[in-house]
Amino acid sequence: MDAKKKKAIQHIVDREIRKFVNKYKRRFTDEVDIPDGVINSKKNNCFVAELGKEFMFYSAFVRSFDSSFGKVLEKIGNEVAKLSYDVRGNINSFLLPQQSQHIDYIILEYEKHRKPQISDYSDFTCMIPDDTRSFEKSHVTDHYFYNKDKKEHYLIELKAGGDLDNKKAKTEKLALLQEYFILKNSLLDKPDEKIKLYFGTAYNRYGENSEWKQERVRQFFADEELLIGKDYWNFVCDDEKGFDIVFQQYVKSAADIREALNKIKSLYFK
Repeated sequence: MDAKKKKAIQHIVDREIRKFVNKYKRRFTDEVDIPDGVINSKKNNCFVAELGKEFMFYSAFVRSFDSSFGKVLEKIGNEVAKLSYDVRGNINSFLLPQQSQHIDYIILEYEKHRKPQISDYSDFTCMIPDDTRSFEKSHVTDHYFYNKDKKEHYLIELKAGGDLDNKKAKTEKLALLQEYFILKNSLLDKPDEKIKLYFGTAYNRYGENSEWKQERVRQFFADEELLIGKDYWNFVCDDEKGFDIVFQQYVKSAADIREALNKIKSLYFK
């Protein structure tokens, strides 16, 4: 990776972490005198309070933090991707009944524990009517990247930790398949363009060098459709050292998070 791109990635990580920290400090500072605020609600729980100030603070803070921080990682991923890809928005085209029926068939087979394969949808073809206006669709997507050099479109469903139950995993694959066919229909006049689907996570919940064992997701996604932890960051950076660069900068920027936590805690527990 060239020095300019590396510096740009480092800047994005540091900028987004600082924005996150500032937002959190403002929120919890504003709630100090509000009895039903997130932390004060725990302070008023005598059963939780009995376990000590540290436990009380983090039991109130962590759940909110975990959810919000996942969104920060998503934002960092999209901003970093802009350095290498064309990051696009909603997909607008049409979705035919035959394609919807095929999607339902695919999902049904996966529920019967058929091993997912990319060819399940990439090889499907059907007759396209001359008038498709009655089948027009628009699909909202947060992670749609395009590599103009490779002529490849990437549709990604990103979940920070990837801990989904069967119902949610099914829903995510269903949505991606709908996006796939809508996008495919919009590219009918560009037969050389390719579309790839991915399920990504910002980190490997089993450890970055460990096997990712989320079987509920694997029931609906092929191995080639997974971008787990390091693979996701290397992908959005378009570089095999992408994860290392992102995480090394995060380690530095995380000092701001620790400082904010101590400041917020001091506001509530003097």
